[in-house]
Order: sequence, then structure tokens, then C-alpha cells
Amino acid sequence: MGEDGRLLAIRRADIGTWEFPGSVFEIDGTPEAGVARKSWRRRGIHVAVNQLTGVFKTMTRGVVALVFRCTLSGGTERTSSETTAVDWLTPEEVSERMSEVFAIRLLDVLDGNGPHVRSHDGRRDGSWGEWWAGAYLA
Repeated sequence: MGEDGRLLAIRRADIGTWEFPGSVFEIDGTPEAGVARKSWRRRGIHVAVNQLTGVFKTMTRGVVALVFRCTLSGGTERTSSETTAVDWLTPEEVSERMSEVFAIRLLDVLDGNGPHVRSHDGRRDGSWGEWWAGAYLA
């Protein structure tokens, strides 16, 4: 997250969608170390990993995503072979450019009530409440 409250997003080269930067990490090491390492290698930026803001499970695929609030501590954003664009988005732009499944993960970073634990059922009916079944943890 930038000092102005904007959120870092990437446009995927393979399918053209906007998402938050992410990666699959090696089994050894901590998730926080993996976030910092991949941010430098793939995005050209150094980040300070501050807080876990969400745990998201895609029920149909059995995938669990951990989302962390990070702050930029150096470097310059760049694209990679996996991305065609990198941008810092306002919350409104996140909602406009991203599908709900990715937008909610980024918007949860801003509310300060996390970490959130949510499960996605793989169906989209247009309502946030049914799209995500989850609980907030304090």
C-alpha cells in the first residue's frame, strides 16, 4: 500500500485481468519472507510486510491465499513476463478494474478489521454476501 492509500495491482499477461501481485511460495521460509523476496524479483520493489489482512480459500480449487498489508520501502515498479502493466489504484479503481474475488482481498487491506477469513464457492451471483461466506476475526 502506498502512502496515499493506493494499492498496487498488476495486469496479467496471460488473461489480461487486473489482480493484486501474488505468487506461490516455496515450502521453506516464512510467508512474509516470500512476499518480500517475490516483490523484489518480480515487481522490482522492496516492501516491508506489516500485517496479515486476510486468509481466502477458493473452495472449488482448494487454494488458500494469504494477503498481507505491505508498504513500499524502495525500488521502482516494473512489469515482467507475467504482467503487462503495474499500477497504483484507488479503492474505486480496484472495484472497477478487478473481479470481485480479487477486489475484496485488496479492499480488506484498507478496513483495519482483519485478518478476514473468507471462503469462495466458485459461483458469482452479483451479491457480495453470497459470493463470500466468511467470518471476521478480531
